[in-house]
Amino acid sequence: MSTITVLGLGPMGQALTGALLDAGHRVTVWNRTASKADGVLARGADWAGTPALAIAASDLTLINVVDHGATDAVLDIAGDAVDGHTVVGLSSDTPAAARATATVVDKLGGRYLDGAIMTPTDTIGSRDASILFAGPRQEYETHRDVLEALGRTSWVGEDVGRAAGYDMALLDFFWTSISGVLHAFSVAGANGITPRELLPHAQGIVTILAPIVDELAGRIEDGRHGDVTAPVSSLAASLAHLIAASRDAGVDASALEALRRYTDAALADGHGGDEISRVGAYLKA
Repeated sequence: MSTITVLGLGPMGQALTGALLDAGHRVTVWNRTASKADGVLARGADWAGTPALAIAASDLTLINVVDHGATDAVLDIAGDAVDGHTVVGLSSDTPAAARATATVVDKLGGRYLDGAIMTPTDTIGSRDASILFAGPRQEYETHRDVLEALGRTSWVGEDVGRAAGYDMALLDFFWTSISGVLHAFSVAGANGITPRELLPHAQGIVTILAPIVDELAGRIEDGRHGDVTAPVSSLAASLAHLIAASRDAGVDASALEALRRYTDAALADGHGGDEISRVGAYLKA
C-alpha cells in the first residue's frame, strides 16, 4: 500500500481520490474549501490542514486544480515541503504553462510529471479512463503502478509539455468539430430544416470523417500532397458557397472565412491542384 496525496477536490479530484482508495492506497487530501473533503474523508482519506503538510505526507502528490496558475500558487504556499517529493500536475492547460510548473517544482527541489486526463470524470478508476504523462520517464516508471489505479496510462515523452500538447490538440479537434455541428444546425434551421431532420444525413458525414482523418494524418506527416482526391481548388469553391449560404441565413461565417484565407494563400502559391492536406501548412498566426 502506498501513501498518495491529492490536492484539489473538485469533481475530478474527488474521482482521483476515490480510485486510489478503491485500489487500497492510503490517501491524504487537501482542498482550499475543507468541506469538499467530507465525502472522501468518510471513505477513509486523511485530511491535511495545509498544502505543505499534505505534500510532506507522501512521496507522490497529484494536483488537480483549475489550471497551472492555481497549481503554481499551491506549490508556492507549500514551499520547502516540495523538496524531495514527486509532483504530478493533472490540470488542463497549455504546454507552456506545464513547463513553467515544472520549473517551479524544480526550483523547490522536487520532481515533476505533467498529466493530461483525456476522459470524463466517471471513467476514472476504470480501463475506460486514459491519462497521458510527460516528463522524466524514470519518474513515470517509478510511480506507474499507482498511476495505473486511475486508468490506462501512456508516457508520451521527456518534454514535460507534450501531454498538454496532446490535450490542447485533441480539445481543439473536439471543440472545432462541435462548432461545425452548431453552425450546420443554424444554417439548416434558417432554411426550415430542423436538427432532427438533418441528423441522419449528419451521421453520414460523421461516418466518413474517420478515414479522412487517417488519410490527412498520413499525408501531412509524410509531406505527401499529390495523388489528389480532394484538391485545394475544390475546397475553395465549396467555401465560397458555404460562406454565401451562411450570410444568406444570417449566420456568422467567421470560421469558414478564416479557412478560406488559408486556402486562398495556398492557391496564390500555385497549390490549387494539391490535396487539401496542403492547406495545413498555412495555418500559422
